[in-house]
Amino acid sequence: MAGEVFYEPVGEDRYLATGHTAGPWSDQAQHLGPVAALLVRELESCSPGAGVALRRVSVDVMGPVPVGEVGLRAELLRPGRSVELVSAELTSGGRVAATARAWRSARSDTGQVAGVASDPVVPLDLPEMVIPGGWSGGYAAAVEWRVADPATLGTGRVQVWARLRMPLVAGEEPSSLQRLLAIADSASGVSSSISMAEWSFANTDLTVHVHREAAGEWIGMDAESAVGADGAGVASSVLRDVRGPVGRGAQSLFISPR
Repeated sequence: MAGEVFYEPVGEDRYLATGHTAGPWSDQAQHLGPVAALLVRELESCSPGAGVALRRVSVDVMGPVPVGEVGLRAELLRPGRSVELVSAELTSGGRVAATARAWRSARSDTGQVAGVASDPVVPLDLPEMVIPGGWSGGYAAAVEWRVADPATLGTGRVQVWARLRMPLVAGEEPSSLQRLLAIADSASGVSSSISMAEWSFANTDLTVHVHREAAGEWIGMDAESAVGADGAGVASSVLRDVRGPVGRGAQSLFISPR
């Protein structure tokens, strides 16, 4: 897939989504992973300052995001010396399709009290993950997937590793946080215990907290899903790089028969 991308710039703050952004429910609608990563890119470029980093990103889905042209804008909602709140929105066809808010805080040296990294993982030593039935090509094929234990797929709890096969935006290397958000939204899909052929379980949001920057291309998820009895579900994950945990993700699920 050399030379292929999720988004092509087509003008100031406007991007054309390629077919690689298509999600599992329709090849005409984008997966939230690339959308969330593009919103993070916009948040990172909003009044950037030295010595600060985004620590929490919350994305809300206002409606399906068609595979097509989208617009982006961001603003600084709460300036501050140590902590700031920034927001971004993605528009499609004249409507707001997704929004994001992020807390950005100053970096400081906390190395002496930081958690100890675990033993390194080599994702390429793990089995390739078989794409679940019902997933369309698009995004699923644009990501390389590995699974720690294939027998855990479909059980509601799984450890999966993934890396993007292509840039988020043409001509750019994705940032660490862009890579993380592009993968984190898949926690609900990889950990699902219910059939996509019989049930819809789209998420309405994605929130990611990070305590350190992920290193490298591979993102790991210790993901699990819980399903209630009246149409609600929650997917959560410990997010990792090859050295250990970097943060946590959570999604609210709307579940209904197909």
